[in-house]
Amino acid sequence: MLIDNSSSQHVSHSDLTQQHLFDEKITCLPFLRWAGGKRWLKSTFDQYLPKNGFNAYHEPFIGGGSIMLHLSPKTAYISDLNSELINAYRAVKSDLNLLTTYLKEFKHTEKDYYKIRAKKFDNNTQEAARFIYLNYASFNGIYRVNKSGQYNVPFGKRGDNFLYDYENLNNVSKALANVNMSSGDFYDSIDNVRKGDLVFLDPPYTITHTLNTFIQYNKKIFSLEEQVRLSEMITKIKEKDAYYILTNAAHPLIRKIFDHGDSVFKVSRGSKIGGKNAKRGQFSEYIFTNGV
Repeated sequence: MLIDNSSSQHVSHSDLTQQHLFDEKITCLPFLRWAGGKRWLKSTFDQYLPKNGFNAYHEPFIGGGSIMLHLSPKTAYISDLNSELINAYRAVKSDLNLLTTYLKEFKHTEKDYYKIRAKKFDNNTQEAARFIYLNYASFNGIYRVNKSGQYNVPFGKRGDNFLYDYENLNNVSKALANVNMSSGDFYDSIDNVRKGDLVFLDPPYTITHTLNTFIQYNKKIFSLEEQVRLSEMITKIKEKDAYYILTNAAHPLIRKIFDHGDSVFKVSRGSKIGGKNAKRGQFSEYIFTNGV
């Protein structure tokens, strides 16, 4: 079933069971700039949630964590292949005071940026501060490494826009109190999934739009073969009587790979990532789910 939500009125599940959410929801935003993030989806995401609620929340491609922070689940499991990213989440959760101290020591100049970019710290919290600093100060907040695994994104020249929101960091730390974290392959996260849980899947897109055509990109990060593995994981999720919500590029091949006989929604969003020569505009994405 394909439903086009690009211009439809969104349904509100006012009777949604709230047992999976904090009694007093902590309002916070992602503490990282993250290409491909889902901030744009937050305002309509609740309509895709299971109508009868869910138990634990799982997100194996955590990225900026927009949806997790929006839901503020009582129990959550997050993971990512990017161990530096998970280390940053751990520091925000468990060592915020020291993390803040390190952040304040890093100066926002082009010269200092490249000096810090070239460093590696033995202390995990200091390394987390470096990760967050580079994310804030770099060009477009892109995470990219060279063949040696070294971060190589240039300085962003953000000027006065370079400001940490320490109050938000504190709120994020509170929201992460009951969040379990790990780093590794997305498929490993299936071990924690139980009946009635919700798994939100937002993988790197292998296929995306460029004007009226489609291109393949980031093959080294997430190939079509990985998309097939992800589809196999969804089969496992359903076998456990759990729920899933998957976001992906609106492309016929993606539709075919993830055809599990479940609901498919087509939504439109604006693109905000790219350099001065990048093409920006409205793009379509699919949302697959067995929960509605």
